[in-house]
Amino acid sequence: MSDNAIDRFFGGSPLWVIVRLILLSIVIGVLLTAFGFDPWNLIPSIQRLIRKIWNLGWDAIDSVWRYFVLGAIIVFPIWFIARLVRSRSEGSH
Repeated sequence: MSDNAIDRFFGGSPLWVIVRLILLSIVIGVLLTAFGFDPWNLIPSIQRLIRKIWNLGWDAIDSVWRYFVLGAIIVFPIWFIARLVRSRSEGSH
């Protein structure tokens, strides 16, 4: 293979491509470590990540539900009283 064919295969100078791949691998490795991945236990690491994401989703739903209930304790009675007052004032006309 000529140098041109090798460059085309690698998408550039082979040395430069290898350096970029090494740097990218290190950056991705740091990110995956931050998410709790372990290269020696990949399957359990993926399962743990999915479990964390699942729990975050349910924690978010739980938080939103608590906010809704807390607000509804105030909002719904006020709305109901306002509707009653409004219907009485419309009925007296």
